[in-house]
Amino acid sequence: MRKIAERLSIITLICCILSGCIIARVDIFGAGNSSIVFSKSREPTKKIALTFDDGPHPRYTERILDILDRYDIKATFFVIGVNIQNYPEPFAKVVAAGHEIGNHSFSHSVCGSREYTDIVAEMQKCDSLIFDITGKKPSLYRPPCGIYDVEVVSAAKKAGHSVVLWSVDTLDWKNTPPEEIKKNVLDSVKGGEIILMHDYTSGKNTTCEALELMIPELLSEGYEFVTVSELIKQS
Repeated sequence: MRKIAERLSIITLICCILSGCIIARVDIFGAGNSSIVFSKSREPTKKIALTFDDGPHPRYTERILDILDRYDIKATFFVIGVNIQNYPEPFAKVVAAGHEIGNHSFSHSVCGSREYTDIVAEMQKCDSLIFDITGKKPSLYRPPCGIYDVEVVSAAKKAGHSVVLWSVDTLDWKNTPPEEIKKNVLDSVKGGEIILMHDYTSGKNTTCEALELMIPELLSEGYEFVTVSELIKQS
């Protein structure tokens, strides 16, 4: 019965995501053994969180940091372990600037297609790299591509991580025009959103240009940028 309940919960979750519903908190294990998956704040708020995936990387990370610093914004960077190894300088700058660091796996292999032991190994290896440099173990985990199942959430729970998704996808990785990203974000943000962006993509992206357009508009509408952990605390 428990396995059936788990499967039904996952099917329900997937259907809600595909239909555009926003799930703030999901218990996919059942009472007494819950793990939390966050995509936005459950509470009415003017706070929102910017998140950046797949870095660090010298191409965009430092430009993003400059923009965030100009507006005194703290964001959450979900980093890939292999990029920490390959590009330690931009990662050090993210840490020095006081931004929140989340685990985005070591190699960005899609978790849903991996064995449980592989998921744990990827998570632990990235955790170790972050801890060695920052002296802190991250409390947040974002699965590659946002794909997860019971095993991914179980591994995250065992590691002491909250699983973090998003409620607004800017599609910056598709090189979406900056004006289109701004319109999508402004139309979607009502308060409490977690916004997905990238500080690395394999091709060109428009993240920096979009940030320059989005941030002043959102600030003028009274929104406050916070880290994901700050958003979770009030949920």
